[in-house]
Amino acid sequence: MCGCFSVRNRLREIVGASTNWRDHQQALADRLSLSNQLAGSQDELPVRRMKDSYIEAHLPLGTDPTLREKYLNYLKGVRFGRILEDLDSLAVLICYSHTHNKTLQRSPLSIVTALVDKIGMKPSSPGTTSGCTLWLISPVCDFTGHVTWVGKTSIEAKMHMSQYHGGAYTPVLDATFVMVARDPENKRAAFVNPLKPEGIEEEKLFHQGEINKTRRIELTTASLLKVAPTAEERKIVHSLFLNTLDSKTVSFRSRVLPPNSVWMEDAKVKGLEICHPQERNIFNRIFGGFLMRKAYELGWANACVYGGCRPNLVAVDDILFRKPVEIGSLLLLSSQVCYTEGKYIQVRVHTEVLDPLTRQHNTTNVFHFTFVTDKDVPNIVPQSYGESMLYLDGKRHFNQTLESQ
Repeated sequence: MCGCFSVRNRLREIVGASTNWRDHQQALADRLSLSNQLAGSQDELPVRRMKDSYIEAHLPLGTDPTLREKYLNYLKGVRFGRILEDLDSLAVLICYSHTHNKTLQRSPLSIVTALVDKIGMKPSSPGTTSGCTLWLISPVCDFTGHVTWVGKTSIEAKMHMSQYHGGAYTPVLDATFVMVARDPENKRAAFVNPLKPEGIEEEKLFHQGEINKTRRIELTTASLLKVAPTAEERKIVHSLFLNTLDSKTVSFRSRVLPPNSVWMEDAKVKGLEICHPQERNIFNRIFGGFLMRKAYELGWANACVYGGCRPNLVAVDDILFRKPVEIGSLLLLSSQVCYTEGKYIQVRVHTEVLDPLTRQHNTTNVFHFTFVTDKDVPNIVPQSYGESMLYLDGKRHFNQTLESQ
């Protein structure tokens, strides 16, 4: 079992990266010579088993005061944003364990996060504070994970996290990440080792990976950015519209906010990050885990303000890494409460890079978070057609979360 910081050190060894900025730049330049070590086809690579990539990692907060200061919140629970960073690093190491040729000093592959398919939280022992039930993550945490499915150039890694509390370990979350392999310059796809399941349980995991791939394709095809809402969804939008019409006037423009409701426009929280070199990954881009942490913390703050108490995370799903974020970028983050139901709050966080010279905005990520509070929250109400699409998209993600619980 290795520590979470040992995971990152191991990644630097595999890739040949350095913690020193100048050495790091030279190491990346040296990686260009590794292209001739890439396989011409997947058939050239040896078959791997799931146990070949199995990794255990421990978060040593009980013995490392410096690390504890970085990870713990004021309630003495672990900051979930830090867990997202560790999951991202662990997923990359798992995939390198699957693909790495031990006869080579450095791996020619650049393995990067393509998307976070799902992070589902497990029920935990609650503690109570400020009138709102909280699920706190214990400072003593363990991670396990391994590859569960591969395509030609992509890899699915599943991870599990447990915490030691009350004399026993209990599950905290299950996570599914999809990674892609690229060449040493991170410019084109590269082949990865095939995977051979052994036994019924591994066959089920591999088959679930195939199902996940098909589901992602179907969701992309049915995206509201590409096709019109379903008949049922159109009825929902029209019903929301009718509920906001002013009965005293005969006008489509006169809108009234229903009781116990909030206009979607009034449920936003925004932020900006200057992307410094300290947050770089082993390939000299901004670390994906850092982006997830910042998006989660902004989304959590929005849900906290909206619900009037500290919310609990239920799930993270469908995080797509569209474009890498370069060091020195201005990263704009915008969180939006897009759907509510009872005690649940669905938050969408959109991140984009702003080029100060050209004033151009380029989307890098879209994050979806499901939160729950211990009391009913106001209904979110869209006004424009665009907000109605956000509402329907949030409802879709919320329904998927409930179905997978």
